[in-house]
Amino acid sequence: MTNPAPKATDQTGDDRESDMIPAWVDGVLRPFDKLEAHLKGLRHRAVSVFLLDGPKVLLQKRAATKYHTPGLWANTCCTHPHWDEPSEVCATRRLSQELGISGVTPVYRDQVEYRADVGNGMTEHELVDVFVATRTPSLIITRNPDEVETVDWVDLAELTVAVQREPDRYTPWLRIYLTEYRKNIFPDLDPG
Repeated sequence: MTNPAPKATDQTGDDRESDMIPAWVDGVLRPFDKLEAHLKGLRHRAVSVFLLDGPKVLLQKRAATKYHTPGLWANTCCTHPHWDEPSEVCATRRLSQELGISGVTPVYRDQVEYRADVGNGMTEHELVDVFVATRTPSLIITRNPDEVETVDWVDLAELTVAVQREPDRYTPWLRIYLTEYRKNIFPDLDPG
């Protein structure tokens, strides 16, 4: 008889298995190991957040210890929801866990799907609920060094040009968001 794997407790005190994500296996959505889902390229649920301050967006440089795409620039935060966790709850939780951000309200913007090679034999095949939030005057950022190396506020138009010039500095999903879904995610900031 084997003992069950211990449950991970995240920074919110949530006692769920954090390595289990909602993934489609043989057409059925079920809890599945996060690393295995990426190694098998399984379609799975995800959440992405963009924090805005006028025309600027908060980017994070992923920590060097991340299991894929370390050291690349990404949107404000992104993650996979727990099995039965609503996307908006996940967005708020992850802003807090990765960047210590509280007091902002993520607003649903779009659902997008993409498939991208993220290195080390892994594929992100994600169905993503994308949220935007607005910086508050009292916003404090306290990055979690296990998740985030550094952050930067970048003008969206300048970011779009930078991603085209030096795509290898940015995560595949950020490149996809800006080239394929920009007008849906940032309708108020897109001049076209």
